[in-house]
Amino acid sequence: MIEILNRLVDEIEDNLAGELDVEAIATASGTTDYHLRRMFSSLAGMPVSEYLRRRRMTVATADVMGEEDLLTIAVRYGYGSTEAFGRAFRAVHDVSHSAVRRGGGPLRSQPVLRFRLTVEGSIPMDARVIDHHALRLIGHATRVPLIHEGVNPHIRAHVESIPPAEHARLKELADTEPGGILQVSTDVDPDYTEGAELTYLHGVAVVVDTPIPTDLDSIDVPEGTWAIFRSSGEHPAALQRMWAATATEWFPSNPWRLRPGPSILTVLEHADNFSTATCELWLPVEREQR
Repeated sequence: MIEILNRLVDEIEDNLAGELDVEAIATASGTTDYHLRRMFSSLAGMPVSEYLRRRRMTVATADVMGEEDLLTIAVRYGYGSTEAFGRAFRAVHDVSHSAVRRGGGPLRSQPVLRFRLTVEGSIPMDARVIDHHALRLIGHATRVPLIHEGVNPHIRAHVESIPPAEHARLKELADTEPGGILQVSTDVDPDYTEGAELTYLHGVAVVVDTPIPTDLDSIDVPEGTWAIFRSSGEHPAALQRMWAATATEWFPSNPWRLRPGPSILTVLEHADNFSTATCELWLPVEREQR
């Protein structure tokens, strides 16, 4: 996976002024567009599209500081007008291209990324891979923006709006694994772009022929393979470390890749004040093609 990510970076450098076909790169490398975008975003801390824009605007500064017509420069880097180019330029450098042409800066450069795998090996990840039957996730769903750091206030408000009695009813409806009250995220942008909307469902898992109460939302999940990661300790720090380690350690070291589908989090045990907890994270996976 690390080799494939670096190949993608090289392709970006070779196509700063043209179209980038991430799907073709993924297919030629024996993986999927979905998995490649998710791993890039997780490890780089930004989507492929944002990295491409930053690199284009970094390289474009040399042209902007010259005497060439701005429209010619804009077209060279894939923009149809100086206005569109100017918006992208300002988003990266926080200054207009005309100001840079007059005064030379200040500028923010994006270095070329290079991915490297560092295997510590001192703390094995608690993970297992299983094949699981089709299931249905039922509960209360809402659309929320993706927030990378800290508590998502939109999710928190949604959960707090559900009465305690409703939590008890949901637990009684659950009849298959993963057990307990589930925190489900689906319809997530593969690039994991911050601010992009996703569907969040607070609910439980049931078998597919379980009748669904009319006041509940549902998500049907086909049979497939899941990687299940367990974290235990200070909460949410242990959970956040485990989330990060799936991308930085587990996927690059194992012959599995993410497939489209919901991510499911269940809290198995927790202290009364939630200062510590044991959690399981279910991620849909498939075997990498060798």
